[in-house]
Amino acid sequence: QVQLVESGGGLVQPGGSLRLSCAASRIIFSIYDMGWYRQAPGKQRELVASITSSGNTNYADSVKGRFTISRDNAKNTVSLQMNSLKPEDTAVYYCHARFTFSDNRQENGYWGQGTQVTVSS
Repeated sequence: QVQLVESGGGLVQPGGSLRLSCAASRIIFSIYDMGWYRQAPGKQRELVASITSSGNTNYADSVKGRFTISRDNAKNTVSLQMNSLKPEDTAVYYCHARFTFSDNRQENGYWGQGTQVTVSS
C-alpha cells in the first residue's frame, strides 16, 4: 500500500548540515499534507516542520530559521534541509503524509520507517 521512504540521515558535527528526503508512492502525493517529525530516545514524537498540499509551511520554534521544508510534487518527494545542526536535533526523523478532507477532517495518515540523525562532535 502507501509507502514513505526516508533517506539522508547520518552523523554530522554541530553546526553542520544534512538534507533529508522522503519519497512517497501509492498516494496522490500533491493533495497530501506532508510533515517531518522526530523522536529522540525517551521523548515524545514531535512535529518539526510541515507543508500543506497548497504549499503553506510551519516550523517548530526550535528549528525555525535553521530548517527548511519543501516538496516536489513532480517527484513525489518532500525534503527537509537542516542547517546549523545542534546536538539536541539528534533523533529519528519520520516522514508523514496526511489527507485533509473538504470538511477539515484529517486522516491519521501514513508514516515512513524513519532515518537516524545524530549531531555530535
